[in-house]
Amino acid sequence: MQKNLRWKLILILVLMVVCVYFFVSPRERGARLLSRMNLGLDLKGGIHLVLKVVTDDAINLELFQDAERISQELKSKSIAFASSKKGNGYSVEIAGVDSAGANDARQYLESTYARKYTLKSMTLEGKTSFSLMLTGSYIRDARESTVRQALETIRRRVDALGVTEPSLQIYGESGQDVQDQIIVELPGLDDPDRVKSLIENTAQLELRLVKKDQANSFSSVDSAVTASGGKIAEGYEILPYREDRGDQSQLAYLIVSKAPVITGKDLKTARKSSDSNGRPAVGFFLTAGGSKLFALATEQHVGEKLAIVLDNVVSSAPVINERIESEGVIHGSFTIQQADDLAMLLRSGALPASLKVLHEQTVGASLGNDSIKSGIYASIIGFGLVVIGMVVYYRHSGLNAVWCLLGNLIVLLGFMGAVGATLTLPGIAGVILTIGMAVDSNILIFERIREELRNGKTIRAAVDTGFSKVFWTIFDTHVTTLVSAAFLFQFGTGPIRGFAVTLTVGLLANMFTAVYVSHRLFDLMLGNRKVEALSI
Repeated sequence: MQKNLRWKLILILVLMVVCVYFFVSPRERGARLLSRMNLGLDLKGGIHLVLKVVTDDAINLELFQDAERISQELKSKSIAFASSKKGNGYSVEIAGVDSAGANDARQYLESTYARKYTLKSMTLEGKTSFSLMLTGSYIRDARESTVRQALETIRRRVDALGVTEPSLQIYGESGQDVQDQIIVELPGLDDPDRVKSLIENTAQLELRLVKKDQANSFSSVDSAVTASGGKIAEGYEILPYREDRGDQSQLAYLIVSKAPVITGKDLKTARKSSDSNGRPAVGFFLTAGGSKLFALATEQHVGEKLAIVLDNVVSSAPVINERIESEGVIHGSFTIQQADDLAMLLRSGALPASLKVLHEQTVGASLGNDSIKSGIYASIIGFGLVVIGMVVYYRHSGLNAVWCLLGNLIVLLGFMGAVGATLTLPGIAGVILTIGMAVDSNILIFERIREELRNGKTIRAAVDTGFSKVFWTIFDTHVTTLVSAAFLFQFGTGPIRGFAVTLTVGLLANMFTAVYVSHRLFDLMLGNRKVEALSI
């Protein structure tokens, strides 16, 4: 055997051994064999959700905040005005600005909001009104940012559920100029109602002061308005309050400040806890900056009530007995599971906008097992028929093709195990298609060798010529298929991406086995001896 050939065969063997190791070996100590290969939703069972991010929620909230911020700033500058509020569409309307302060108001608005809004003004009877309209580019950027933030929040919540290899992807659009849908695939989970509740819940935490002279709850909104003299004081609003009364939870209403003392942004962490009666509760801990704000607010309002607000519903309203700095407890009629879920939601952060479930699908574990069995049977039957056909038609050279097919599968499965790729049912179809293309490559090579033999060339020259002249044909066919696979991966969803991945890796492995490994096996078969006939 030639020395160079010996080293080439040793390197091929080492590569195959490494691939077998990555495919068969456990992911970690104590895990089962073949655990490196992750199974997709259609094989393992689980939940598939298509969610729409209502991006207008985030934009409208920003408009309300800007209107409130402008109002506070104009007051601090002693500029008289009638109102500052969100207008129709994506606008903020400032009405009734006194003529004496109109120029100062304009300068402030232009210097602060020029990059974000287009400014228009109108003067009537000595009063100036300003209209701030969000620019199209800012709206687009805000939508994209909202979807990305929602994706990361959902990812943190899914990670907290302990799901192995979840798939989350921004995909599609619903009449907007940005992709505002998120596809969530959670293998191994079979409780769609709880998962949807955890994912959809915005979990916006706010601590707000209850109006001092009207600290008691009201039975209805009308009674709260009546007690306030027919009009809620500026800077306050009425929120529903689920009052905890033993085994019953009664809906009431509280008048609370619009401006929160603390929000979820000041939250460091949260965990399941218990109240003084041993019932499930949620303890929360604030950041350093949040602790300073909370300490200052509680010190200044000892004796008043502090409303703990979750998604615009008051969960509890304890009395501030003393200065509180870094932690607190959320009381309510929680079960242990609900307290654990709420703590997880608070830790993962609030969603920037609400979500709508456009589509949901639950795949049972038994259906996944049936898919695995069917896929394995199809692969074995297909591979067996290919082996029989190649050996019958190409005789001993057909065995060369069979070894190359096995090498192709070993490299493909080894790569998927090494990178922790997820195998889906379309992925199995990609494996079967790869087998077909590998056979096609070997047929091209063998038929070219036959043609060279018929033209009178020696066996060794026919083999070398057959491989060299067919290489570019095989290369072209594989490249065009790889381009198609790239588009499938870029624009497809989870299962389609699985097909694209297995097809891509299988094609690259086939270029190596059908062209390089097969040629080396012919060199080994021919050796240094003179061969009179080739079994092909």
